[in-house]
Amino acid sequence: MEGFKFEKLTIWEIAMVLGETSHLMTKTFPKEELYNLSSQIRRASDSIALNIAEGSILQSNKEYRKFLGYAIRSLAEVVTCLYKAKNRDYITEKEFSERYQECFKLMNMIVAFRKKLKV
Repeated sequence: MEGFKFEKLTIWEIAMVLGETSHLMTKTFPKEELYNLSSQIRRASDSIALNIAEGSILQSNKEYRKFLGYAIRSLAEVVTCLYKAKNRDYITEKEFSERYQECFKLMNMIVAFRKKLKV
């Protein structure tokens, strides 16, 4: 089986896990956050893997770098949502720290991958 180019990327795999972890985490948020913070963090975390995948298909390296930039921006959005969740006592300091470290590691990996793409 051939598969898609992005399926071989570690950054895509990690982004996929982050999306699922974020989804599970938000299930514990209060119901009044369903259409606010819960929705925002789910969409932003899913957007990371989506942009990595979309950028890898039939794009020039310049365009691919643009999509990886979108993925990094979505990561920043996830981190900001994590701060909001911690400040509102929806997640513990430990949960925040774990998710934050995952996001920071992924951001550095995406940045490094992006730099390797020749324009």
